[in-house]
Amino acid sequence: MRALFVDANDTLAAVTDKLLRTDKLPVGINRNPSIKPDDLPGLLDGVEIMIVDHTAVPTAIAAKCAKLKHVVFLGTGARSYMNPEELAERGISVHTIKGYGDTAVAECAIALMWASAKSFGEMDRGIREGNWLRRDAVQLTGKTLGLIGFGGIAAEAARMALGCGMKVIAWNRTPKTHPGVEFVPLERLLADSHVVSLHLLLNDETKGFLSRERIAMMRPGAILINTARGAVVDEDAMLDALRSGHIAHAGLDVFTVEPLPAGHPLTKLPNVTLSAHSAFRTPEASDNLIGAALDHCRRIIATGK
Repeated sequence: MRALFVDANDTLAAVTDKLLRTDKLPVGINRNPSIKPDDLPGLLDGVEIMIVDHTAVPTAIAAKCAKLKHVVFLGTGARSYMNPEELAERGISVHTIKGYGDTAVAECAIALMWASAKSFGEMDRGIREGNWLRRDAVQLTGKTLGLIGFGGIAAEAARMALGCGMKVIAWNRTPKTHPGVEFVPLERLLADSHVVSLHLLLNDETKGFLSRERIAMMRPGAILINTARGAVVDEDAMLDALRSGHIAHAGLDVFTVEPLPAGHPLTKLPNVTLSAHSAFRTPEASDNLIGAALDHCRRIIATGK
């Protein structure tokens, strides 16, 4: 069986090269991160395993890849790029990778929280334009961080926030416990949290989870952080809340449409700090990610599944 990393950027290509030096896995690297879905059938001619980072894999395109049997998606959010159920009906299994960047993404969430609380982005832009723009800040020590969804990333964010002297509460769809964290009903979390941070996987149940009604339940003047997926938030409702000040500031690493289009309303608001879906981009997370992808390939080649 053969595998191909179809859309490797320079960083991930270098990591893959490094990890393959001592491994005889039949894994090729296509060093072009700008491929389009229509390029996949040609690239995957004779290839059974596709490793994919960010390229959409429409079912109709996958059907044209005659030998393709496995898709190894570099992350957890495969559903944003393909339909796993439809692919399964065509005999193509989708494999995802969890936990590789929990610390990296949690650090990004905490960094966005601090940047939002201190209005660093707005002041930086003002000073660069020649304006001595001063803003009052939020003191986070003693404030409440509410985590919606509680997996590995949220657990890391809780550890960091507790170390900063914050109170941490959380809501999860299934019961959980964690040292130092109080699990509460969603309504209480929204009402009590000075900062709400989203940590949900995107699926049919969580699309639009932070709805207009739930945004209205948030503490007035709260900060919203999203390092999960853009589509878990009703974007129009979030924009309205940012304009009114009901949400004082949003720190966003993910968006409903990526890359974020030029001139998007979020780029026009002063009370938004934007990051280009880069929370997971650290050397440590990249090593974990590619290592796990190669482990998937190794298992598939050995067992066929």
